[in-house]
Amino acid sequence: MTRDAFRALVAEAIDSIPARFAHHVKNVAIVIEEAPGNDLLDEMGIEPPDTLLGLYQGTPLPERRWDHGNDLPDRVLLFQRPIEEDAEEDGDIVGVIGETLIHELGHYFGMSEDEIMAIEERYWRGEPEPAEDAPEEPSR
Repeated sequence: MTRDAFRALVAEAIDSIPARFAHHVKNVAIVIEEAPGNDLLDEMGIEPPDTLLGLYQGTPLPERRWDHGNDLPDRVLLFQRPIEEDAEEDGDIVGVIGETLIHELGHYFGMSEDEIMAIEERYWRGEPEPAEDAPEEPSR
């Protein structure tokens, strides 16, 4: 798949994730890369056949101090080839991208893995989001 076609699917996936969840994201760049490098996989302790579909890079909202600012945007990396390979099994590339976005943005909000997994489960089942899924912005 071309990068432009994948980019269009990322835009579609952004529209598919819970609206209240996506609405609170500020100053986060979505970056598409072909695949995670070996150095990154080693750093993360990931060994084949496992890989990364995405990665959040930045300071989670709850960890930011009052003087946080004037920084480059946080980033969510999406790794195109692993996502495509994972979607071949599921048959739903937009869904895989959406779940990856939910997971990485969950890290941005400082959510626990259990909280993120609960949102992902509801996303896959197509269930409406409860109000508690809307992350609160930290007070400054």
